[in-house]
Amino acid sequence: MTLQQGLSFALVGATVLCFVWGRWRYDLIAVGALAVGVVSGLIPLKSAFSGFSNDIVIIIASALVLSAAVSRSGIVDTLMAPLLPRLKTARSQAPVLAAITAVLSMATKNVGALALMMPSALRLARNTGVPASRILMPMSFGSLVGGLAVLVGTSPNIIVSEVRQEALGKPFAMFDFMPVGAALTVMAIAYLAFAYRLLPAGRTAAVDIDAALAANAYVTEVEIPDGWSFEQDRVGDLKRAADEAVAVVAILRGRERIASPHVNRKIQPGDVLLLEGQQQALNELIVKARLRLSDASRPVVMDEPTDEVRVVEAVIGAESDLIGKTARGLALNETYGVNLLGVSRAGYRLAGRLATIRMKAGDILVLQGGEQQLPGALQTLGCLPLAEREVRLGGVRHALLPAAILAGAMILVALGVLPVAAGFFAAAVLVVAAGALRMREAYASLEGPVLVLVAAMIPVSDTIQKSGGTDLIAAWLSGAFDGLPPLLTLTAMMAVAMLATPFLNNAATVLIVAPIGLGLAERLGLSPDPFLMAVAVGAGCDFLTPVGHQCNTLVLGPGGYRFGDYARLGAPLSLLILLVAPALIALVWPLAAR
Repeated sequence: MTLQQGLSFALVGATVLCFVWGRWRYDLIAVGALAVGVVSGLIPLKSAFSGFSNDIVIIIASALVLSAAVSRSGIVDTLMAPLLPRLKTARSQAPVLAAITAVLSMATKNVGALALMMPSALRLARNTGVPASRILMPMSFGSLVGGLAVLVGTSPNIIVSEVRQEALGKPFAMFDFMPVGAALTVMAIAYLAFAYRLLPAGRTAAVDIDAALAANAYVTEVEIPDGWSFEQDRVGDLKRAADEAVAVVAILRGRERIASPHVNRKIQPGDVLLLEGQQQALNELIVKARLRLSDASRPVVMDEPTDEVRVVEAVIGAESDLIGKTARGLALNETYGVNLLGVSRAGYRLAGRLATIRMKAGDILVLQGGEQQLPGALQTLGCLPLAEREVRLGGVRHALLPAAILAGAMILVALGVLPVAAGFFAAAVLVVAAGALRMREAYASLEGPVLVLVAAMIPVSDTIQKSGGTDLIAAWLSGAFDGLPPLLTLTAMMAVAMLATPFLNNAATVLIVAPIGLGLAERLGLSPDPFLMAVAVGAGCDFLTPVGHQCNTLVLGPGGYRFGDYARLGAPLSLLILLVAPALIALVWPLAAR
């Protein structure tokens, strides 16, 4: 072993130990390792930041933006609307929701698909009395196996493809992963259809700040546009469309005010409705029923042409000028350049028009304004903004455009017209330029810690390969596996990746283990493709912990899970993958060198 190899192993080994220790954030460890590598001379300065321009980072970032745009479009909710009411028990919900999440993961990145499905799943669980703990983890596992089936479904596939590009001169194609990934997905869904019973029922889910804020019941004011048509036109129909989560407080028709209207009361174009409900339920009903917020169309003050319109929540402070006054009396729009979209008052149902409600200290307002104008307006009005979170109330949604752009990008990439990075980057730019996603939402979807982790770990992991360390490890492994059947060697490689992922993060695992798999295949005289596929499958299948993949972390709180619950459901599935996947890979990607 040379000094350069020893230092490379020491750097990567120390990085791995820091990952396992968990004392610091993954991204901080990665950039710290990068800094040490540069200062020590292990990583040349000219290549130190090459990871930030690497195709891997571009593809992952673009996939996240596209997932956010599809989620924002609401197309999945629309497509699922006829199906969800038929799912009454955990026995039907667990496999069906897991299967839908898996299929979505084949079209968008797996964490995006899970985030897309979770609100509908949680609402369905509440309405049917099924514990969320019985359905969320199967959905997470479904997203993981579904993501294995396409190049952009999960980060390990993207990174393995890039490793193949650098080593063999050609990346994996978009659907090269499909035969193995689709078969494993079917097997996993069949397992989850019965194994969900291993999960605890009745756990109390953790409540995060977003959920706590979303629990506020707001009153908002909407208008029925001319030419409006809905499936039915009665008050009860609107309530059913919102799953009884929104109440019609009053109907204002000309000078007539109809308080607490009967469910059979007809709604007519030109009516003004006062609706009460949680922010998400109100937004979904407004979009679904094609209603129009009364004040949302009024112009707001924009300091710059590039400003974006934002909607924020703010609480009225004890010294606020709003106390005892109305929005109409203060001329909020004319004086401050903001629109009042909703009001929440604890323990009291507001039944008047928004413009005439007399404000009290502690009221929570939903205000619309220009992004540069809002902070000053809030300060002048004596309102304190609540925790930063996405607030949607009646925003315009492009139902089909993001899905069409995503489908077009996948087709062009699959046909070889565009490289993966170029195709998905162009699609991400297009959804923003077309207005399907705002720039602020695009930035929020990027998952900076994950991108920084990947970008920093690329040059760090390269130190082992460039120093000859991967050849050294491959020589040791080939000696250890000497005389073993190639299929067993392939299984061992997959097991290494699967066991390392919970501690290293799947992206870091692939960056470290994939070059070793290539070296091992070369030493044994076998084809490198099966070993790269084995690393991708192993790194993409973290069913044992809540920390190895963002999908598992995403369901931890809402499902009320404990650390050991993941292994309870995931250990048998991991064993099934290890028993079945290597044989599938060897069938599709023969082990014999070409």
